[in-house]
Amino acid sequence: MELDGTGNVRGTGEFEDYPVQAVYRAIGYHGSELAELEYDVHRGVIPNDGGRVLDAEGNPVPGVYTTGWIKRGPVGLIGHTKGDALETIGCLLEDRDSLPLAQEPDEHAIIALLEERGVEYTTWEGWNELDAHERSLGEKFTAESAERGTPVQRERVKVVPREEMVRISRKNAG
Repeated sequence: MELDGTGNVRGTGEFEDYPVQAVYRAIGYHGSELAELEYDVHRGVIPNDGGRVLDAEGNPVPGVYTTGWIKRGPVGLIGHTKGDALETIGCLLEDRDSLPLAQEPDEHAIIALLEERGVEYTTWEGWNELDAHERSLGEKFTAESAERGTPVQRERVKVVPREEMVRISRKNAG
């Protein structure tokens, strides 16, 4: 790869093989927009001041905070996001006397809200279904690699697309 002069990189056509057993997708993360909040499409972040979420006029939205990559974008390592979290918690503690008291939630309210909004979700039983499915994919991968003469032990093969995770989790779960 080489820099293209705009801060991005482009392929050079050269390739190199590395003998690895696993590759994890951990770059290129881009935040997702939430309907009720301002969102910077270009940076993939929710506009904020030290973690306090800002409205369209740049004023803090009372009681709404952000941290991590949705706060600053996909930069840094775990230590950086810990620092972001500490900064945000500092703001929350500064604001605590002006925040409204939370009401005791109805245990079924979140399910009703998700269904009302048409959000596909799963349950603990569904997560167990997904876990078993990913583990079975790992066993299959291990067996197939042994048959090819290049044995690779895999505990699981991660299902990445959210829609597929929900579909699998709902397949046999109640």
